Amino acid sequence: MNGVVETGNEGVVWRGLLLAVLLVDTVVLAALELFYLPLRLDGTILPRLEDAPVPATVLLAAVTTPLLVFLAARLVHRRAAMLPLVVWIATLVVIGVFGPGGDRVLLPDWRTLLLLAGGALPAAMVLGGAVGRGQAGTRGAGRGG
Repeated sequence: MNGVVETGNEGVVWRGLLLAVLLVDTVVLAALELFYLPLRLDGTILPRLEDAPVPATVLLAAVTTPLLVFLAARLVHRRAAMLPLVVWIATLVVIGVFGPGGDRVLLPDWRTLLLLAGGALPAAMVLGGAVGRGQAGTRGAGRGG
Protein backbone atom coordinates (compact mmCIF):
# COMPACT_ATOMS: atom_id res chain seq x y z
CA MET A 1 0.00 0.00 0.00
CA ASN A 2 2.81 2.43 0.85
CA GLY A 3 4.53 1.68 -2.45
CA VAL A 4 1.49 2.85 -4.42
CA VAL A 5 1.23 6.12 -2.49
CA GLU A 6 4.94 6.82 -2.84
CA THR A 7 4.81 6.09 -6.56
CA GLY A 8 1.92 8.54 -6.96
CA ASN A 9 3.74 11.24 -5.00
CA GLU A 10 6.94 10.49 -6.87
CA GLY A 11 5.10 10.95 -10.18
CA VAL A 12 3.76 14.30 -9.04
CA VAL A 13 7.24 15.41 -8.00
CA TRP A 14 8.74 14.34 -11.34
CA ARG A 15 5.98 16.09 -13.30
CA GLY A 16 6.50 19.25 -11.24
CA LEU A 17 10.24 19.09 -11.82
CA LEU A 18 9.72 18.51 -15.53
CA LEU A 19 7.35 21.48 -15.73
CA ALA A 20 9.91 23.66 -13.95
CA VAL A 21 12.59 22.63 -16.46
CA LEU A 22 10.25 23.38 -19.37
CA LEU A 23 9.47 26.82 -17.94
CA VAL A 24 13.16 27.63 -17.42
CA ASP A 25 13.76 26.60 -21.04
CA THR A 26 10.92 28.90 -22.05
CA VAL A 27 12.45 31.89 -20.26
CA VAL A 28 15.92 31.24 -21.70
CA LEU A 29 14.60 30.81 -25.24
CA ALA A 30 12.43 33.93 -25.03
CA ALA A 31 15.38 35.99 -23.81
CA LEU A 32 17.66 34.69 -26.58
CA GLU A 33 15.01 35.24 -29.24
CA LEU A 34 14.54 38.80 -28.06
CA PHE A 35 18.23 39.64 -27.73
CA TYR A 36 19.11 38.31 -31.19
CA LEU A 37 16.06 39.79 -32.92
CA PRO A 38 17.97 42.87 -34.20
CA LEU A 39 20.47 40.77 -36.21
CA ARG A 40 21.42 42.41 -39.50
CA LEU A 41 23.54 41.47 -42.47
CA ASP A 42 26.10 44.14 -41.59
CA GLY A 43 29.34 42.18 -41.76
CA THR A 44 29.85 41.95 -37.99
CA ILE A 45 28.37 38.52 -37.24
CA LEU A 46 26.68 37.70 -40.54
CA PRO A 47 27.97 38.49 -44.03
CA ARG A 48 27.57 42.06 -45.26
CA LEU A 49 24.52 42.55 -47.47
CA GLU A 50 23.36 46.17 -47.31
CA ASP A 51 22.43 46.01 -43.59
CA ALA A 52 19.31 43.94 -44.28
CA PRO A 53 17.52 42.74 -41.11
CA VAL A 54 17.45 38.98 -40.55
CA PRO A 55 14.92 38.02 -37.86
CA ALA A 56 16.15 34.42 -37.66
CA THR A 57 14.96 34.12 -34.09
CA VAL A 58 11.38 34.21 -35.35
CA LEU A 59 11.98 30.78 -36.87
CA LEU A 60 13.42 29.60 -33.57
CA ALA A 61 10.32 30.87 -31.75
CA ALA A 62 7.99 29.31 -34.32
CA VAL A 63 9.55 25.89 -33.67
CA THR A 64 10.43 25.89 -29.98
CA THR A 65 7.41 27.59 -28.40
CA PRO A 66 4.86 25.12 -29.85
CA LEU A 67 7.25 22.30 -28.96
CA LEU A 68 7.37 23.42 -25.33
CA VAL A 69 3.56 23.66 -25.22
CA PHE A 70 3.27 20.19 -26.74
CA LEU A 71 5.77 18.71 -24.28
CA ALA A 72 4.00 20.32 -21.32
CA ALA A 73 0.67 18.87 -22.48
CA ARG A 74 2.10 15.46 -23.22
CA LEU A 75 4.50 14.96 -20.31
CA VAL A 76 2.95 16.98 -17.49
CA HIS A 77 -0.79 17.59 -17.99
CA ARG A 78 -2.94 19.13 -20.68
CA ARG A 79 -3.97 21.92 -18.30
CA ALA A 80 -0.30 22.80 -17.82
CA ALA A 81 0.15 23.22 -21.57
CA MET A 82 -0.69 26.93 -21.44
CA LEU A 83 2.10 27.74 -18.97
CA PRO A 84 4.99 27.80 -21.50
CA LEU A 85 3.03 30.15 -23.76
CA VAL A 86 2.10 32.48 -20.89
CA VAL A 87 5.66 32.47 -19.54
CA TRP A 88 7.08 33.09 -23.04
CA ILE A 89 4.85 36.14 -23.60
CA ALA A 90 5.49 37.46 -20.08
CA THR A 91 9.25 37.08 -20.55
CA LEU A 92 9.14 38.97 -23.84
CA VAL A 93 7.17 41.80 -22.26
CA VAL A 94 9.24 42.05 -19.06
CA ILE A 95 12.66 41.81 -20.71
CA GLY A 96 11.54 43.80 -23.74
CA VAL A 97 10.11 46.74 -21.84
CA PHE A 98 12.23 46.83 -18.68
CA GLY A 99 15.31 45.10 -20.09
CA PRO A 100 18.68 44.53 -18.49
CA GLY A 101 19.98 47.72 -16.93
CA GLY A 102 16.77 49.55 -17.78
CA ASP A 103 17.40 49.31 -21.52
CA ARG A 104 14.44 48.84 -23.82
CA VAL A 105 15.05 45.72 -25.88
CA LEU A 106 11.80 45.55 -27.86
CA LEU A 107 12.26 47.03 -31.30
CA PRO A 108 9.54 49.45 -32.42
CA ASP A 109 9.16 47.85 -35.86
CA TRP A 110 7.81 44.86 -37.76
CA ARG A 111 10.32 42.39 -36.35
CA THR A 112 8.77 42.52 -32.88
CA LEU A 113 5.30 41.83 -34.27
CA LEU A 114 6.73 39.02 -36.36
CA LEU A 115 8.37 37.50 -33.26
CA LEU A 116 5.14 37.69 -31.26
CA ALA A 117 3.10 36.19 -34.08
CA GLY A 118 5.72 33.59 -34.98
CA GLY A 119 5.94 32.30 -31.43
CA ALA A 120 2.43 32.82 -30.06
CA LEU A 121 0.22 31.74 -32.97
CA PRO A 122 1.70 28.27 -33.58
CA ALA A 123 1.88 27.68 -29.82
CA ALA A 124 -1.77 28.74 -29.44
CA MET A 125 -2.74 26.28 -32.17
CA VAL A 126 -0.90 23.45 -30.39
CA LEU A 127 -2.51 24.52 -27.10
CA GLY A 128 -5.97 24.45 -28.68
CA GLY A 129 -5.29 20.99 -30.05
CA ALA A 130 -4.11 19.71 -26.66
CA VAL A 131 -7.11 21.11 -24.80
CA GLY A 132 -9.52 20.07 -27.55
CA ARG A 133 -8.27 16.49 -27.56
CA GLY A 134 -8.85 16.26 -23.83
CA GLN A 135 -12.37 17.67 -24.05
CA ALA A 136 -13.32 15.56 -27.07
CA GLY A 137 -12.78 12.42 -25.00
CA THR A 138 -15.01 13.64 -22.16
CA ARG A 139 -17.66 15.20 -24.38
CA GLY A 140 -18.55 11.98 -26.17
CA ALA A 141 -18.52 9.88 -23.01
CA GLY A 142 -21.91 11.12 -21.77
CA ARG A 143 -23.78 10.51 -25.02
CA GLY A 144 -25.68 7.38 -25.69
CA GLY A 145 -25.30 5.47 -28.83
